[in-house]
Amino acid sequence: MPNFFSRLNTRLSVGILVAATGVGAGDIVLAGIAGGEYGMLLLWAIVLGAVLKYVLNLGLAKWDVATGTTFLQGWVQRLPKVVSIYFGVYLVFWAFLVAGTLITFNGLVANTIFPLAVSEAGGVAIWGGLQSVLVAGMIYQGGFRLVENLMKAFIGLMFIVMVASALMVCPSWPEMIRSSLLPRMGTDLASLQFVAGLVGGVGGTVTILCYSYWLREKQAGEAASLKEVRQDLGVAYALTAVFGMAVMIIAAGVAPGEMKGYKMVVAIANELESILGAFGRWAFLLGFWAAVFTSMVGVWNGVPYLFADFLRQYRQRISGQGSPDSALTQSPAYWWFLAYLAGPPILIAAFGKPIWIALAYAISGAFFMPFLAALVLYMNNKAAWVGKLKNGWGTNALLVICLLLFLGLLVGKVVGG
Repeated sequence: MPNFFSRLNTRLSVGILVAATGVGAGDIVLAGIAGGEYGMLLLWAIVLGAVLKYVLNLGLAKWDVATGTTFLQGWVQRLPKVVSIYFGVYLVFWAFLVAGTLITFNGLVANTIFPLAVSEAGGVAIWGGLQSVLVAGMIYQGGFRLVENLMKAFIGLMFIVMVASALMVCPSWPEMIRSSLLPRMGTDLASLQFVAGLVGGVGGTVTILCYSYWLREKQAGEAASLKEVRQDLGVAYALTAVFGMAVMIIAAGVAPGEMKGYKMVVAIANELESILGAFGRWAFLLGFWAAVFTSMVGVWNGVPYLFADFLRQYRQRISGQGSPDSALTQSPAYWWFLAYLAGPPILIAAFGKPIWIALAYAISGAFFMPFLAALVLYMNNKAAWVGKLKNGWGTNALLVICLLLFLGLLVGKVVGG
Protein backbone atom coordinates (compact mmCIF):
# COMPACT_ATOMS: atom_id res chain seq x y z
CA MET A 1 0.00 0.00 0.00
CA PRO A 2 2.75 2.56 0.76
CA ASN A 3 4.26 1.75 -2.64
CA PHE A 4 0.88 2.43 -4.31
CA PHE A 5 0.56 5.85 -2.70
CA SER A 6 4.17 6.68 -3.55
CA ARG A 7 3.51 5.92 -7.23
CA LEU A 8 0.21 7.84 -7.13
CA ASN A 9 2.06 10.87 -5.77
CA THR A 10 4.58 10.58 -8.61
CA ARG A 11 1.86 10.49 -11.26
CA LEU A 12 -0.06 13.39 -9.78
CA SER A 13 3.03 15.51 -9.26
CA VAL A 14 4.48 15.20 -12.74
CA GLY A 15 1.04 15.38 -14.36
CA ILE A 16 0.41 18.61 -12.46
CA LEU A 17 3.67 20.05 -13.79
CA VAL A 18 2.62 19.29 -17.36
CA ALA A 19 -0.85 20.75 -16.87
CA ALA A 20 0.26 23.88 -15.02
CA THR A 21 2.98 24.67 -17.55
CA GLY A 22 0.81 23.93 -20.59
CA VAL A 23 -2.03 26.26 -19.56
CA GLY A 24 -0.75 29.74 -20.33
CA ALA A 25 -2.02 33.24 -20.91
CA GLY A 26 -2.59 32.67 -24.63
CA ASP A 27 -4.80 29.63 -24.00
CA ILE A 28 -6.86 31.50 -21.43
CA VAL A 29 -7.31 34.56 -23.63
CA LEU A 30 -8.30 32.47 -26.65
CA ALA A 31 -10.74 30.32 -24.66
CA GLY A 32 -12.22 33.46 -23.12
CA ILE A 33 -12.69 35.20 -26.47
CA ALA A 34 -14.23 32.04 -27.96
CA GLY A 35 -16.62 31.81 -25.01
CA GLY A 36 -17.61 35.45 -25.35
CA GLU A 37 -18.19 35.14 -29.11
CA TYR A 38 -19.79 31.68 -29.36
CA GLY A 39 -20.88 30.77 -25.87
CA MET A 40 -20.11 27.13 -25.07
CA LEU A 41 -20.42 26.00 -28.70
CA LEU A 42 -16.69 25.22 -29.07
CA LEU A 43 -16.07 23.35 -25.81
CA TRP A 44 -15.48 20.17 -27.81
CA ALA A 45 -12.41 21.76 -29.45
CA ILE A 46 -10.70 22.02 -26.06
CA VAL A 47 -11.50 18.36 -25.35
CA LEU A 48 -10.15 17.33 -28.76
CA GLY A 49 -7.02 19.43 -28.30
CA ALA A 50 -6.30 17.78 -24.94
CA VAL A 51 -6.79 14.30 -26.45
CA LEU A 52 -4.44 15.00 -29.37
CA LYS A 53 -1.76 16.51 -27.12
CA TYR A 54 -2.10 13.42 -24.90
CA VAL A 55 -1.47 11.18 -27.90
CA LEU A 56 1.52 13.25 -28.98
CA ASN A 57 3.08 13.38 -25.53
CA LEU A 58 2.44 9.68 -25.03
CA GLY A 59 4.42 9.07 -28.23
CA LEU A 60 7.37 10.92 -26.71
CA ALA A 61 7.07 8.94 -23.50
CA LYS A 62 6.83 5.62 -25.37
CA TRP A 63 10.17 6.38 -26.98
CA ASP A 64 11.64 7.04 -23.55
CA VAL A 65 10.28 3.77 -22.15
CA ALA A 66 11.38 1.76 -25.20
CA THR A 67 14.91 3.16 -25.57
CA GLY A 68 15.86 4.58 -22.19
CA THR A 69 16.66 7.92 -23.83
CA THR A 70 14.62 11.08 -24.25
CA PHE A 71 12.98 11.78 -27.60
CA LEU A 72 15.29 14.76 -28.10
CA GLN A 73 18.32 12.51 -27.62
CA GLY A 74 16.82 10.11 -30.14
CA TRP A 75 16.47 12.59 -32.97
CA VAL A 76 19.82 14.30 -32.33
CA GLN A 77 21.68 10.99 -32.43
CA ARG A 78 19.72 9.17 -35.16
CA LEU A 79 18.40 11.71 -37.66
CA PRO A 80 20.26 14.01 -40.11
CA LYS A 81 22.06 16.94 -38.50
CA VAL A 82 19.81 19.46 -40.24
CA VAL A 83 16.96 18.34 -37.95
CA SER A 84 19.01 19.17 -34.87
CA ILE A 85 20.21 22.48 -36.30
CA TYR A 86 16.61 23.50 -37.05
CA PHE A 87 15.55 22.67 -33.51
CA GLY A 88 18.52 24.38 -31.87
CA VAL A 89 17.97 27.66 -33.72
CA TYR A 90 14.22 27.42 -33.19
CA LEU A 91 14.55 26.73 -29.45
CA VAL A 92 16.62 29.88 -28.84
CA PHE A 93 14.16 32.02 -30.82
CA TRP A 94 11.02 30.45 -29.34
CA ALA A 95 12.35 30.65 -25.77
CA PHE A 96 12.91 34.39 -26.09
CA LEU A 97 9.36 34.93 -27.33
CA VAL A 98 7.66 32.67 -24.79
CA ALA A 99 9.66 34.23 -21.96
CA GLY A 100 8.69 37.71 -23.12
CA THR A 101 5.04 36.65 -23.33
CA LEU A 102 5.03 35.18 -19.82
CA ILE A 103 6.87 38.14 -18.31
CA THR A 104 4.42 40.52 -20.00
CA PHE A 105 1.25 38.79 -18.85
CA ASN A 106 2.54 38.24 -15.33
CA GLY A 107 3.39 41.93 -15.24
CA LEU A 108 -0.03 42.91 -16.60
CA VAL A 109 -1.91 41.02 -13.89
CA ALA A 110 0.32 42.28 -11.09
CA ASN A 111 0.06 45.85 -12.37
CA THR A 112 -3.74 45.50 -12.51
CA ILE A 113 -3.88 44.38 -8.88
CA PHE A 114 -1.13 46.68 -7.59
CA PRO A 115 -0.72 49.50 -10.15
CA LEU A 116 2.55 51.43 -10.01
CA ALA A 117 2.81 55.20 -10.40
CA VAL A 118 4.51 54.88 -13.78
CA SER A 119 3.35 54.27 -17.36
CA GLU A 120 1.48 51.01 -17.98
CA ALA A 121 4.40 49.62 -20.00
CA GLY A 122 6.77 50.57 -17.21
CA GLY A 123 4.61 48.95 -14.55
CA VAL A 124 4.28 45.77 -16.63
CA ALA A 125 8.04 45.57 -17.21
CA ILE A 126 8.84 46.18 -13.53
CA TRP A 127 6.33 43.69 -12.16
CA GLY A 128 7.07 41.10 -14.84
CA GLY A 129 10.82 41.50 -14.40
CA LEU A 130 10.59 41.13 -10.62
CA GLN A 131 8.62 37.89 -10.95
CA SER A 132 10.99 36.56 -13.59
CA VAL A 133 14.07 37.14 -11.43
CA LEU A 134 12.24 35.76 -8.37
CA VAL A 135 11.36 32.51 -10.18
CA ALA A 136 14.92 32.12 -11.49
CA GLY A 137 16.26 32.61 -7.97
CA MET A 138 13.86 30.05 -6.52
CA ILE A 139 14.89 27.48 -9.13
CA TYR A 140 18.56 28.17 -8.48
CA GLN A 141 18.08 27.67 -4.74
CA GLY A 142 15.40 24.97 -4.60
CA GLY A 143 15.57 23.13 -7.92
CA PHE A 144 12.97 20.62 -9.00
CA ARG A 145 11.58 19.89 -5.52
CA LEU A 146 10.67 23.51 -4.90
CA VAL A 147 9.12 23.77 -8.38
CA GLU A 148 7.07 20.64 -7.72
CA ASN A 149 5.68 21.95 -4.42
CA LEU A 150 4.95 25.39 -5.88
CA MET A 151 3.04 23.85 -8.77
CA LYS A 152 0.88 21.76 -6.46
CA ALA A 153 -0.12 24.83 -4.46
CA PHE A 154 -0.74 27.13 -7.40
CA ILE A 155 -2.63 24.67 -9.56
CA GLY A 156 -4.94 24.08 -6.60
CA LEU A 157 -5.59 27.83 -6.47
CA MET A 158 -6.13 27.97 -10.25
CA PHE A 159 -8.66 25.18 -10.34
CA ILE A 160 -10.58 26.15 -7.22
CA VAL A 161 -11.04 29.69 -8.53
CA MET A 162 -11.77 28.91 -12.18
CA VAL A 163 -13.89 25.79 -11.72
CA ALA A 164 -15.89 27.35 -8.85
CA SER A 165 -16.52 30.46 -10.97
CA ALA A 166 -17.62 28.30 -13.90
CA LEU A 167 -20.00 26.34 -11.70
CA MET A 168 -21.64 29.55 -10.48
CA VAL A 169 -22.11 31.26 -13.85
CA CYS A 170 -22.62 28.32 -16.25
CA PRO A 171 -25.53 29.34 -18.54
CA SER A 172 -26.89 25.82 -19.12
CA TRP A 173 -25.65 22.44 -17.92
CA PRO A 174 -27.36 20.42 -20.70
CA GLU A 175 -25.81 22.75 -23.29
CA MET A 176 -22.41 22.42 -21.62
CA ILE A 177 -22.54 18.61 -21.85
CA ARG A 178 -23.79 18.73 -25.43
CA SER A 179 -21.12 21.19 -26.55
CA SER A 180 -18.38 19.13 -24.89
CA LEU A 181 -19.30 15.98 -26.82
CA LEU A 182 -20.81 17.16 -30.12
CA PRO A 183 -18.53 18.95 -32.63
CA ARG A 184 -20.27 22.08 -33.90
CA MET A 185 -19.17 25.44 -35.26
CA GLY A 186 -20.62 28.85 -35.96
CA THR A 187 -21.72 29.92 -39.40
CA ASP A 188 -18.75 32.26 -39.95
CA LEU A 189 -15.17 31.47 -40.95
CA ALA A 190 -13.86 32.91 -37.69
CA SER A 191 -15.30 29.98 -35.73
CA LEU A 192 -13.11 27.60 -37.76
CA GLN A 193 -10.08 29.69 -36.88
CA PHE A 194 -11.02 29.54 -33.21
CA VAL A 195 -11.36 25.74 -33.44
CA ALA A 196 -7.89 25.46 -34.98
CA GLY A 197 -6.42 27.75 -32.34
CA LEU A 198 -8.08 25.94 -29.44
CA VAL A 199 -7.11 22.48 -30.64
CA GLY A 200 -3.56 23.51 -31.48
CA GLY A 201 -2.90 25.73 -28.49
CA VAL A 202 -4.30 23.77 -25.54
CA GLY A 203 -1.66 21.95 -23.53
CA GLY A 204 1.47 23.77 -24.68
CA THR A 205 3.93 23.30 -27.55
CA VAL A 206 7.67 22.89 -26.95
CA THR A 207 7.07 22.41 -23.21
CA ILE A 208 5.57 18.95 -23.76
CA LEU A 209 9.16 17.78 -24.30
CA CYS A 210 9.89 18.63 -20.65
CA TYR A 211 7.80 15.73 -19.35
CA SER A 212 10.57 13.12 -19.65
CA TYR A 213 13.02 15.30 -17.72
CA TRP A 214 10.56 16.00 -14.90
CA LEU A 215 9.67 12.32 -14.64
CA ARG A 216 13.34 11.40 -14.36
CA GLU A 217 13.84 14.02 -11.65
CA LYS A 218 10.81 12.78 -9.74
CA GLN A 219 11.75 9.12 -9.95
CA ALA A 220 15.45 9.73 -9.26
CA GLY A 221 16.52 7.93 -12.42
CA GLU A 222 14.21 4.89 -12.02
CA ALA A 223 12.46 3.82 -15.23
CA ALA A 224 8.69 4.30 -15.45
CA SER A 225 6.35 1.75 -17.00
CA LEU A 226 4.13 2.61 -19.95
CA LYS A 227 1.08 2.07 -17.73
CA GLU A 228 2.33 4.65 -15.24
CA VAL A 229 3.08 7.10 -18.04
CA ARG A 230 -0.43 6.72 -19.50
CA GLN A 231 -1.98 7.41 -16.09
CA ASP A 232 0.35 10.33 -15.47
CA LEU A 233 -0.42 12.00 -18.79
CA GLY A 234 -4.10 11.21 -18.38
CA VAL A 235 -4.09 13.29 -15.19
CA ALA A 236 -2.19 16.08 -16.96
CA TYR A 237 -4.51 16.48 -19.93
CA ALA A 238 -7.70 15.92 -17.97
CA LEU A 239 -6.71 18.88 -15.79
CA THR A 240 -5.77 20.87 -18.88
CA ALA A 241 -9.14 20.25 -20.52
CA VAL A 242 -11.13 21.06 -17.39
CA PHE A 243 -9.30 24.34 -16.88
CA GLY A 244 -9.71 25.47 -20.50
CA MET A 245 -13.39 24.52 -20.48
CA ALA A 246 -13.92 26.42 -17.21
CA VAL A 247 -12.53 29.62 -18.75
CA MET A 248 -14.79 29.29 -21.80
CA ILE A 249 -17.83 28.61 -19.60
CA ILE A 250 -17.09 31.68 -17.48
CA ALA A 251 -16.80 33.89 -20.56
CA ALA A 252 -20.03 32.43 -21.96
CA GLY A 253 -21.80 33.03 -18.67
CA VAL A 254 -20.78 36.65 -18.13
CA ALA A 255 -20.51 37.78 -21.81
CA PRO A 256 -17.70 40.34 -21.40
CA GLY A 257 -18.06 43.52 -23.44
CA GLU A 258 -14.36 43.72 -24.37
CA MET A 259 -13.07 40.89 -26.58
CA LYS A 260 -9.46 41.85 -27.26
CA GLY A 261 -6.45 40.34 -25.52
CA TYR A 262 -5.83 41.05 -21.85
CA LYS A 263 -8.62 43.62 -21.74
CA MET A 264 -10.98 40.68 -22.15
CA VAL A 265 -9.58 39.15 -18.94
CA VAL A 266 -10.26 42.37 -17.04
CA ALA A 267 -13.72 42.58 -18.61
CA ILE A 268 -14.56 39.06 -17.38
CA ALA A 269 -13.32 39.98 -13.91
CA ASN A 270 -15.52 43.12 -13.91
CA GLU A 271 -18.58 41.13 -15.02
CA LEU A 272 -17.95 38.57 -12.28
CA GLU A 273 -17.87 41.44 -9.80
CA SER A 274 -21.39 42.44 -10.85
CA ILE A 275 -22.57 38.86 -10.32
CA LEU A 276 -20.50 37.61 -7.38
CA GLY A 277 -19.31 40.84 -5.78
CA ALA A 278 -15.78 42.15 -5.33
CA PHE A 279 -14.58 38.71 -4.27
CA GLY A 280 -15.49 37.32 -7.70
CA ARG A 281 -13.40 39.94 -9.50
CA TRP A 282 -10.29 39.53 -7.39
CA ALA A 283 -10.58 35.76 -7.29
CA PHE A 284 -10.65 35.58 -11.10
CA LEU A 285 -7.66 37.89 -11.48
CA LEU A 286 -5.79 35.86 -8.88
CA GLY A 287 -6.66 32.64 -10.70
CA PHE A 288 -5.46 34.09 -14.00
CA TRP A 289 -2.24 35.24 -12.38
CA ALA A 290 -1.71 31.76 -10.88
CA ALA A 291 -2.09 30.26 -14.36
CA VAL A 292 0.49 32.49 -16.02
CA PHE A 293 2.82 32.36 -13.01
CA THR A 294 2.89 28.55 -13.01
CA SER A 295 3.61 28.62 -16.74
CA MET A 296 6.60 30.83 -15.98
CA VAL A 297 7.80 28.49 -13.24
CA GLY A 298 7.43 25.45 -15.52
CA VAL A 299 9.17 27.06 -18.49
CA TRP A 300 12.01 28.52 -16.42
CA ASN A 301 12.62 25.10 -14.86
CA GLY A 302 11.86 22.77 -17.79
CA VAL A 303 13.13 24.45 -20.96
CA PRO A 304 16.77 24.75 -19.77
CA TYR A 305 16.77 20.93 -19.58
CA LEU A 306 16.03 20.89 -23.31
CA PHE A 307 18.83 23.29 -24.16
CA ALA A 308 21.40 21.58 -21.93
CA ASP A 309 20.49 18.13 -23.24
CA PHE A 310 20.45 19.32 -26.85
CA LEU A 311 23.88 20.91 -26.48
CA ARG A 312 25.30 17.83 -24.79
CA GLN A 313 23.90 15.42 -27.38
CA TYR A 314 24.87 17.56 -30.37
CA ARG A 315 28.43 17.91 -29.12
CA GLN A 316 28.56 14.15 -28.69
CA ARG A 317 27.25 13.70 -32.24
CA ILE A 318 29.93 16.01 -33.62
CA SER A 319 32.86 14.73 -31.53
CA GLY A 320 31.86 11.07 -31.38
CA GLN A 321 32.76 10.94 -27.68
CA GLY A 322 30.50 9.46 -25.02
CA SER A 323 28.01 11.65 -23.20
CA PRO A 324 28.79 12.41 -19.53
CA ASP A 325 26.56 10.87 -16.90
CA SER A 326 26.25 14.00 -14.76
CA ALA A 327 22.83 15.55 -14.20
CA LEU A 328 21.81 18.25 -16.65
CA THR A 329 21.44 20.73 -13.80
CA GLN A 330 25.18 20.36 -13.20
CA SER A 331 25.83 21.65 -16.71
CA PRO A 332 26.61 25.38 -17.05
CA ALA A 333 24.37 25.35 -20.16
CA TYR A 334 21.31 24.76 -17.95
CA TRP A 335 21.98 27.82 -15.81
CA TRP A 336 23.04 30.05 -18.69
CA PHE A 337 19.79 29.28 -20.47
CA LEU A 338 17.80 29.97 -17.30
CA ALA A 339 19.48 33.39 -17.17
CA TYR A 340 18.65 33.87 -20.85
CA LEU A 341 14.96 33.21 -20.12
CA ALA A 342 14.80 35.35 -17.01
CA GLY A 343 16.70 38.44 -18.14
CA PRO A 344 16.79 39.66 -21.77
CA PRO A 345 13.08 39.04 -22.55
CA ILE A 346 12.14 41.68 -19.97
CA LEU A 347 12.86 44.12 -22.80
CA ILE A 348 9.86 42.67 -24.68
CA ALA A 349 7.56 43.59 -21.79
CA ALA A 350 8.83 47.16 -21.95
CA PHE A 351 7.49 47.50 -25.52
CA GLY A 352 3.96 47.63 -24.12
CA LYS A 353 2.47 45.58 -26.98
CA PRO A 354 1.24 42.30 -25.42
CA ILE A 355 -1.04 41.47 -28.37
CA TRP A 356 1.86 41.64 -30.84
CA ILE A 357 3.96 39.54 -28.50
CA ALA A 358 1.23 36.92 -28.08
CA LEU A 359 0.73 36.77 -31.87
CA ALA A 360 4.45 36.27 -32.52
CA TYR A 361 4.53 33.55 -29.86
CA ALA A 362 1.51 31.80 -31.37
CA ILE A 363 3.07 31.82 -34.84
CA SER A 364 6.38 30.50 -33.50
CA GLY A 365 4.55 27.69 -31.69
CA ALA A 366 2.75 26.76 -34.89
CA PHE A 367 6.13 26.07 -36.54
CA PHE A 368 7.05 23.45 -33.93
CA MET A 369 4.01 21.18 -33.69
CA PRO A 370 4.06 19.80 -37.29
CA PHE A 371 7.80 19.17 -36.83
CA LEU A 372 7.20 17.19 -33.63
CA ALA A 373 4.19 15.25 -34.96
CA ALA A 374 6.17 14.20 -38.06
CA LEU A 375 9.10 13.02 -35.90
CA VAL A 376 6.84 10.96 -33.62
CA LEU A 377 5.21 9.36 -36.67
CA TYR A 378 8.56 8.47 -38.19
CA MET A 379 10.62 7.46 -35.15
CA ASN A 380 7.94 5.48 -33.32
CA ASN A 381 7.21 3.40 -36.41
CA LYS A 382 10.76 2.08 -36.60
CA ALA A 383 10.54 -1.37 -35.00
CA ALA A 384 14.33 -1.59 -34.95
CA TRP A 385 14.33 1.43 -32.61
CA VAL A 386 11.28 0.96 -30.37
CA GLY A 387 10.63 -2.77 -30.65
CA LYS A 388 7.24 -3.91 -29.39
CA LEU A 389 6.20 -0.35 -28.61
CA LYS A 390 5.97 0.45 -32.31
CA ASN A 391 2.83 2.50 -33.09
CA GLY A 392 -0.41 0.72 -33.85
CA TRP A 393 -2.81 1.80 -36.59
CA GLY A 394 -5.04 3.72 -34.17
CA THR A 395 -2.14 5.73 -32.77
CA ASN A 396 -0.86 6.43 -36.27
CA ALA A 397 -4.29 7.62 -37.38
CA LEU A 398 -4.45 10.09 -34.47
CA LEU A 399 -0.90 11.26 -35.16
CA VAL A 400 -1.76 11.87 -38.82
CA ILE A 401 -4.72 13.97 -37.64
CA CYS A 402 -2.31 15.88 -35.37
CA LEU A 403 0.11 16.44 -38.24
CA LEU A 404 -2.54 17.64 -40.69
CA LEU A 405 -4.19 19.86 -38.10
CA PHE A 406 -0.92 21.47 -37.04
CA LEU A 407 0.13 21.98 -40.66
CA GLY A 408 -3.22 23.66 -41.33
CA LEU A 409 -2.77 25.82 -38.24
CA LEU A 410 0.73 26.78 -39.40
CA VAL A 411 -0.51 27.80 -42.82
CA GLY A 412 -3.37 29.76 -41.28
CA LYS A 413 -1.04 31.59 -38.88
CA VAL A 414 1.47 32.46 -41.60
CA VAL A 415 -1.11 33.50 -44.20
CA GLY A 416 -3.59 35.11 -41.84
CA GLY A 417 -0.98 36.72 -39.54
